[in-house]
Amino acid sequence: MTDGARVEDHYASAGIAERILGALWSANGLDSAVTPDALAPLDHFHGRGIQATRELVAVLGPQADEEILDIGSGIGGPARWIAATFGCRVTGVDLTPEFCAAARELNRATAMEDRVRILEGNALALPLPDDTFDRAYSQNVVMNIADKRGFYAEALRVVKPGAVVALSNLMAGPNGLPHFPVPWASTAATSFLSTEEETRADIAAAGFEILSFRDTAFETVPKQTAFRRKLESEGMPPLGMQVLMGERMRELTINSIRSLEEGRAIPVEILLRKPA
Repeated sequence: MTDGARVEDHYASAGIAERILGALWSANGLDSAVTPDALAPLDHFHGRGIQATRELVAVLGPQADEEILDIGSGIGGPARWIAATFGCRVTGVDLTPEFCAAARELNRATAMEDRVRILEGNALALPLPDDTFDRAYSQNVVMNIADKRGFYAEALRVVKPGAVVALSNLMAGPNGLPHFPVPWASTAATSFLSTEEETRADIAAAGFEILSFRDTAFETVPKQTAFRRKLESEGMPPLGMQVLMGERMRELTINSIRSLEEGRAIPVEILLRKPA
């Protein structure tokens, strides 16, 4: 089985959009509006959810009517929220067919089809032309990709000269491998965390300029610890990522946070620029 097939197998499941809409209506009522904000607890599939998206977008700086790329767009939550909030157009690319199908259904449910386009594809061979996007971003995707230089090179190819790319992901920590399974990988076979030195070298080799490179552990891990303790004592909230990933999500989340607490993974926020 290839790395890509293993990644798809980790994430794939049927009926995603139906489960998400069902959970939303069960919690808020059948007449509740389906909006990007209402869906946010369910469709921002990365650590700290929409708060992490807000923080990355503050670095990205999208503007009205710009063309934005989301590499590894999942079920499209950040893409819809960014498009609705800033009035831009977002193209999302994701490897997992079930995620792409769910993203399109949720685009229809939120009336965002004219602002958000979803393509099935590989981050190492984006199905997009050169020099197309004003800005791009990616959240917790590169951890599944062994060929980091290929990932950065493809991002560089499809953004316009002078464009910025904002990334949030996890790097390898000094204290061993993460506690598997985690949200991004069932085993070490599809987890490819790089050190800071390796990350900087791969980015430079692709041709990007690094504008900022920030370890966010000091700010984020204490809040994650509080969330872990709540998960251990109370379980997942009704509107949580278990709707997407099943009941295993509690274990995956606890393992991920323990890995952060123990220095097995380091959260970073990176801003890059393509030379003009």
